[in-house]
Amino acid sequence: MIATIFTAVVAYVATSIDYVIILLILFSQTLKKGQLRSIVIGQYLGTTILVGVSLLAAYGLTLVPPHWVGLLGLIPIYLGIRVWKREEEEEDEENLLSRLSSGKPNRLFITVTVITLAAGGDNIGVYIPYFSTLNPSETVVMLVVFTILVAVLCYLSYRLASIKTISETIEKWEHWIVPIVFIGLGILIMMENGTFRFLWELVS
Repeated sequence: MIATIFTAVVAYVATSIDYVIILLILFSQTLKKGQLRSIVIGQYLGTTILVGVSLLAAYGLTLVPPHWVGLLGLIPIYLGIRVWKREEEEEDEENLLSRLSSGKPNRLFITVTVITLAAGGDNIGVYIPYFSTLNPSETVVMLVVFTILVAVLCYLSYRLASIKTISETIEKWEHWIVPIVFIGLGILIMMENGTFRFLWELVS
């Protein structure tokens, strides 16, 4: 069991580094408890879907080829462009979370779920071979470890975002940080999944 816990921790940490930056940006903008809850729920939902899809694939039910998974990268690219355009067009300062969720708080958790899925699209390539090595009891242990680590990740990101210098820096440079992080992440996802090569082959 100890070995399973250790490998589960390594697998989650190794594939969740990009979440830290995203969560830092989101938590630095959190003004209400409802927003905080939406971010955490979105992170859990996105992770659950990624793990579920990876488990199905690990047991031979591969539903989507990797190059199609890479198309998830279009989501953060779109969000990055939208945030940048709204920043350019609107004189009044609007909260980043409102811009990402189209101004509707009840949609924020959906947006965070989608961002989590997009950012974790390349995680599937790590999860599938790892999950295929686990027996049923080890799979349960892995699920428990992942559940705990999502909470730890959210808490640490929130505490980091609460540091005044970090939150002030993000707020000051938000206009550039958010589009660069989101668009860069989207491009990286598509590159790692061979999506650009696949699309080029389609048109050539």
